[in-house]
Amino acid sequence: MNAAMEQTYRIALWQGPSPEADIKAAFATLGQAMRAAAAMGAKVLVAPELYLPGYNQDQVTDLAQERGGEWHMRLSAMCMAAGCGLVVGYSEREGAARYNSAVAFSAEGVELTHYRKIQLFGPREKRLFSPGEAYAVFDFGGIKTALLICYDIEFAPHIAALAAQGVKLILCPTACPSPYEYVSRAVVPAHAANHGLTIVYANYCGIEGDCNYFGLSVIANPYGELVAQAGSGPALLVADVPVSFDPSRLATQARDFRPV
Repeated sequence: MNAAMEQTYRIALWQGPSPEADIKAAFATLGQAMRAAAAMGAKVLVAPELYLPGYNQDQVTDLAQERGGEWHMRLSAMCMAAGCGLVVGYSEREGAARYNSAVAFSAEGVELTHYRKIQLFGPREKRLFSPGEAYAVFDFGGIKTALLICYDIEFAPHIAALAAQGVKLILCPTACPSPYEYVSRAVVPAHAANHGLTIVYANYCGIEGDCNYFGLSVIANPYGELVAQAGSGPALLVADVPVSFDPSRLATQARDFRPV
């Protein structure tokens, strides 16, 4: 099979400022972005980490909602109205525990999977949230897909474990501030190439409290190519990513590795 014969899947990514706990504005922005993505033929829109209610907010755990609650019902309805799937980060409540979570919906408004961040970053996240304990792998339009959140994507063992399960697409909401631009510029593309999969990395831009988000959201394909990358301001990226890959262009580290 050559590159010209590859099948592709159209994905959108929304990069914008935090809604800063303005839930009404957050839903309005998501709805607008989903409608625009659908108009360009995208099957799913990926939005940043903890977009509901905003990452660096004092109320981030106070405003947390249960899985399947009001936020989920509204998001499901928005997907149906726009005709576009959605992956978005949110603050989850389960009993006394709080989680940094993400949820994926189909264009029909069906919840496809739910994920809790495994690798909590820094003392603030570890104080506010409990860590997740499992991967979320699911079928998304015929592609074996997984969710990760922000810091998770920086750990090669997680990427390798997902690739070993046959995952070909990782959708990753993030909230990454300066000075960690290297994650978008180097880490994400390298993981995509080394493990033979596509990574969609959706960041914020702008300032939220003491977080200066650098933007640079990126879609990196399994050939080590940056299919699309945002700058430092608001952006809606739309790109076609491979569903079936040209094996002659894929890295072979997984089968060539020699432990010593």
